[in-house]
Amino acid sequence: MQQLTQLPGVYRFFDSNDHILYVGKAKNLKKRVSSYFSRTQLSPRIERMVSKIMRFETTVTRTETEALILENNLIKALAPPFNILFRDDKSYPYLMFTGHTFARMTSYRGKVDKKNTYFGPFPNTWAVRNSVQILQKVFQLRTCEDTVFKNRSRPCLLHQIHRCTAPCVGLIATSDYQADVRKAMAFLEGDHASVMHDLELRMQAHSDALEFELAASYRDRLADLSSVLQQQSMDTVADGQQHIDILAVVEKSGQVCVNLAMVRGGRHLGDRAYFPSVVKVEGAQVELGEYLTTFMVQRYLDDGDLADGADLSQLIPAVLVVNHDLGEDGDLLRQSLTERLGRKVQFIVQAQGQRRHWLAMAQSNAELALLKRISERSGQQQRTQSLVDLLALEIDDIEQTRIECFDISHTSGEATQASCVVYQKHAMQNKEYRRFNIEGVTPGDDYGAMRQVLTRRYSQFLEFPADKIPQVILVDGGKGQVEVARQVFVELGLDIRLIVGVAKGDGRKVGLETLLFADGRDSLQLGIDSPALLLIAQIRDEAHRFAITGMRAKRQKTRNVSRLEEIEGIGAKRRQRLLARFGGIKGVIGATLEELTQVEGISQALAAQIYKQLH
Repeated sequence: MQQLTQLPGVYRFFDSNDHILYVGKAKNLKKRVSSYFSRTQLSPRIERMVSKIMRFETTVTRTETEALILENNLIKALAPPFNILFRDDKSYPYLMFTGHTFARMTSYRGKVDKKNTYFGPFPNTWAVRNSVQILQKVFQLRTCEDTVFKNRSRPCLLHQIHRCTAPCVGLIATSDYQADVRKAMAFLEGDHASVMHDLELRMQAHSDALEFELAASYRDRLADLSSVLQQQSMDTVADGQQHIDILAVVEKSGQVCVNLAMVRGGRHLGDRAYFPSVVKVEGAQVELGEYLTTFMVQRYLDDGDLADGADLSQLIPAVLVVNHDLGEDGDLLRQSLTERLGRKVQFIVQAQGQRRHWLAMAQSNAELALLKRISERSGQQQRTQSLVDLLALEIDDIEQTRIECFDISHTSGEATQASCVVYQKHAMQNKEYRRFNIEGVTPGDDYGAMRQVLTRRYSQFLEFPADKIPQVILVDGGKGQVEVARQVFVELGLDIRLIVGVAKGDGRKVGLETLLFADGRDSLQLGIDSPALLLIAQIRDEAHRFAITGMRAKRQKTRNVSRLEEIEGIGAKRRQRLLARFGGIKGVIGATLEELTQVEGISQALAAQIYKQLH
């Protein structure tokens, strides 16, 4: 402890098994780390953590801001159990304008392409869809896929209901369409006045030229845009800022929710509730400012949350309205955000006017989301406890009860896949799901497939981390599948008491299942009123869903590729060139004759044959 530096940096605590416990930042590493072992008044959560610490590591940084960013990156990468972490399985949705001559607008997630333009992130997909609908109504931009756009010979239904100007068949000039795209972008940026003024000028110009139908169309667009703006709660900011985030944190029954509402371009886009994962300790006092600060760090200082080409000010607005004081960490966070954004970031705790209304709405939505979550989790907790009691599992913390379930899926032996789904912390853990391609077994041999997947999954069982060891292994099937599982576990030297088979009843109805045990215990039929059976059925059905969707995707991919193999003149090299050129079989199917002939080795006649056979 005496050798610690007084410079800023990040510290990491580890337990006796060398597992990470906690990551923290410090302005003075020596003073901060020492405080954990010298203070007598610690919160229950920190006290429990300190009792497990066996060693620590430190990393020195140049500034406290660098320490804050490094701390955030390490928390997301290592997921220490005593840190607050706001997990999210999905990336943020964006509204994308493609880089085509006639740009397409659509909702988008995932890897970005710099040739396109992105607006966002939005709080949820509903907000993106709502914006797309508004832009369709007012600016009539296309939303169709490129394959559809390139192959249209007449306008689609969207043109007939005045939601698209039909650039696909040349009903609008390129310059006019691109002008509409620029207006749509200006609208998203909050420049409503200039957009309205331009529409008025164009309406008047068509009217003066006695083009009354065109003038009427612009009149209708103006009316639609006015209606949209009147429905939105608008905020006039003194310095013209149009982007605001409203954050409300609430606590109930030891659980916390942060609700984020977003205003972009002066429009309230909706909100989204976030729930942190953190060690729960009875009697622990929840420090709301810490949760709120942690959420803001993980959202605003993480480059992964911003798509390339998107405006940084849309991720980090200059005004952040919060319902709780952030304390000392708030000052550091404000400084860090100001440095990243390149202009002053303002935190408002005592909101007034429209902002106060938005903050009250965000807090109310956070409370509703938290109540719903508590209700759902209490039901799931009851189901978990019922199963633990039924199987007489020796578990100190039922929240850590881990159940893994396996299912085999195929179509008459074709494209056999096995699924493994995981239930822990009273919820399905989607990130831990796994699919296994089954190879080397006789098509339709479910026993052989089950033997293969269990062997592959548990061959390294003894090396699993303590929190990844299942207490129950569900096998979807009857006595045959259970016997195969028992044989695999005997061969691997594992405890066969973990295995529970779920045999379907008549008509596969929930409540008629029978539980089978590999260790010779009598079978059980619990009945539909059993919370334990409802949990088992939930996990079993999820395993089946996950297996069958994977199998169908694999089957379709195999069948689509085989369609190319059936075409005379298409060998392995030409098939590979086609798939590489168009990005897969869907692209080949959507390609025109002219595009097919551009592939090396594809003549005009062969292109016609490919097109005919795929359509």
